[in-house]
Amino acid sequence: MSRELDKIMVNETLTEREAEVLVMEMMEGSLSHEKVAAILSILQYRGETVDEITGFAKGMQQKSTQITLPYPLLDTCGTGGDGANTFNISTAVAILLSSMKVNVAKHGNRSVSSKTGSADVLEELGIPFQQNQEEARAMLEKHHLSFLFAPDYHRAMKHVAPVRKALGMKTIFNLLGPLTNPAGASHRIIGVYDHQSARKMAEASLRLNIERAIFVCGEDGLDEITVQGKTSIIEVHNQSIREFSFSPEDAGLAKHPLTGALVETPKESATLIQDIFLNNAPDEARDLVLLNAGAGLYVQGRVSSIAEGVKQCQKALGPQVTKHLEALRNEKGASTTV
Repeated sequence: MSRELDKIMVNETLTEREAEVLVMEMMEGSLSHEKVAAILSILQYRGETVDEITGFAKGMQQKSTQITLPYPLLDTCGTGGDGANTFNISTAVAILLSSMKVNVAKHGNRSVSSKTGSADVLEELGIPFQQNQEEARAMLEKHHLSFLFAPDYHRAMKHVAPVRKALGMKTIFNLLGPLTNPAGASHRIIGVYDHQSARKMAEASLRLNIERAIFVCGEDGLDEITVQGKTSIIEVHNQSIREFSFSPEDAGLAKHPLTGALVETPKESATLIQDIFLNNAPDEARDLVLLNAGAGLYVQGRVSSIAEGVKQCQKALGPQVTKHLEALRNEKGASTTV
């Protein structure tokens, strides 16, 4: 066994460089599935360190296909793994914000630890994926939205993907997806399933050339800004970290239970997203999108507060975003079959 693997097995933590080496071994197929499963389970059980998260992210970036796009980009990729079974909030947010001419490079995958992943619901909506730099740039120029399907850009993950699927639980790779956008998105709103992990990711982001980001975690465990109560928000900006809390009332919205925002399948998620855009959905589903989209405008620097962002997003619901959704569906030249 490698020195790095030896350390993991005796419950020692890794340096950033050791973590980088270990994840590259995993992605090169140098370790058996059994050893990869053991590593992921141990890390999840004891909790990953900032050095380990940073090292794994840097190793993943080295093994991935990186693209360069001439725009300030926003990503709305979250960790998943909160077990809440809500519809694909961050995907709906990406579509809404792109209808407002925010350039969104949405990084995502199929479901691993939830009912429906971003790729699953986009396929249901008929929105194409962009598989290379030229396709991504063309979609951003026409529609301000590109979907970067993780397996197309992280092909070395093929050695890890079967293990993640077999484990069926959240692992360190849930934390890595939002930190390893293939287009190097400079701005990000990242939903995280618990506050401790959010803080570690925020600290790691300071070493990963992310210009501005907010890491959000609802007090109910939702990996989004929640409508049920307070959300803990960790903001990274100008190489510093600040923390604050946010409630729906801060944006002039009411608290709600999640009842009308729960789904069982990608098809149900797609239907609910369309209903939200038509202003024909339960208040809790609509407000989840408004709160998180408003935060997206804030982190992008388009507004000075989340509350102001929510007001702008309310105006975009209805004809503006539904027309935009139809244009995305009619786009040709990129595959939705992956």
